[in-house]
Amino acid sequence: MKTNNAVRDFFQKVMLVLLLLALVCPTMASSSPVSASDSCGPEVAALKRSIRKLENQLLIGTWQVEHIQTHKYFQAFQPPMSDPEPETDTALGVNHTSSGILDNSNMTLMNPLPPAGNLIVHDKDCSELFDRLKPPSGFYRIRPKIHQEPFLAYCDMEDGGGWTVFQRRRHGKVDFNRDWVDYRDGFGDFKLWNDEFWLGNEHMYSLLSDGKNLVKIDLMDWDGKRSYAFYNNFRITDEADKYRLQYGLYSGQAGDALTGGGGMVEQWSAGLSGMQFSTRDQDNDRYVQGSCAQENKAGWWFNRCHAANLNGNFYRKGKYKGQQDNGVVWGTWRGLWYSLRHTAMKVRPLVFLDVMGSGAGEM
Repeated sequence: MKTNNAVRDFFQKVMLVLLLLALVCPTMASSSPVSASDSCGPEVAALKRSIRKLENQLLIGTWQVEHIQTHKYFQAFQPPMSDPEPETDTALGVNHTSSGILDNSNMTLMNPLPPAGNLIVHDKDCSELFDRLKPPSGFYRIRPKIHQEPFLAYCDMEDGGGWTVFQRRRHGKVDFNRDWVDYRDGFGDFKLWNDEFWLGNEHMYSLLSDGKNLVKIDLMDWDGKRSYAFYNNFRITDEADKYRLQYGLYSGQAGDALTGGGGMVEQWSAGLSGMQFSTRDQDNDRYVQGSCAQENKAGWWFNRCHAANLNGNFYRKGKYKGQQDNGVVWGTWRGLWYSLRHTAMKVRPLVFLDVMGSGAGEM
């Protein structure tokens, strides 16, 4: 294994460094650390820096190997050009996709490995990463708060760039009817460009808590038509306050569904500003007769209950029927009884002015 080879090479280098250390400063074997440091301080400091550098290289190399092994990325197999009978692969139970990547019971169909970010984290969000490197869209490790552990997030570097995505629906393969802990910590797939996920309320709190940001909500229906909504100063409180939602002014084309969209009655019963987060096992809505989260099969900021719920049940082909309007809905655009095909919620700083965005960003 490459990891074992790296470990062996590392220890060989460490032994070499220690040998050099003993040659440079032989008094270390018999003297106290203080006297040794006094007698050859610069040499000891330089060798210690070399050891730390080797340790860092080993850490990064080990993480890269483990990441590839965990997510099972394979090099696409290209059959020889002289092979006149590709049907022999079929007999072996192997199917070629249009991209040339193999798919059978022993191999996983994967796109090329997307950017997974660095183990050494430099950026608090995707906007800082965009300003620093302007990399392609993909998964990167970010660290919004210096006292917290870094985590993996999808960075949308299109549509003006610098967007940190905290919710995405694309194909309905991920179940969004989850308990409080799942929504708090995050769930879904964080490997491929089209994965579905909820980043996690704790991570979102780290990203959104100061409120000086712009959130964009990208929407697409089953005919391929797209729309969007912007909200400035979008933020949530901490877990003690049940991740209460607050936001500022709306702009866009899809309508202000978060506020309820219609008149005063609709806004009173469906407006989500000031609402606490609810899940099927924690009911924090204003619906006295029942639980919005249970009826709508989703965790969300429910009132009595909503005009927007992007974590709802995924219905294919859009229009659906049921006892509750529990689809992936944005009521001010396609109505409550139309379940959207693609959605994405993403954020970047308010001062990150968008001069290139098209209004129909990557989802």
